[in-house]
Amino acid sequence: MISALAGLFTTPIELTGIQSFLLMLPLCLSIAIVYKTTRCRNLRDVPVAALVLWVTIVAGMYAVGFGLWLVFEIMV
Repeated sequence: MISALAGLFTTPIELTGIQSFLLMLPLCLSIAIVYKTTRCRNLRDVPVAALVLWVTIVAGMYAVGFGLWLVFEIMV
């Protein structure tokens, strides 16, 4: 059992393209929640503000990624 558990840390897990994009979503959500928790004066405002920030971060990152991909395709 110990060697099987150690194997999880020594062998990388293969991720497809969509899986790596999906792993970005909870990371961005946690960043948005922590940031808005420190900025909002009223705790009731945090869920909506964090959701708006999360959508903004994800849309911005996808837009930048698409733009860089487009530049790469034009250059090649």
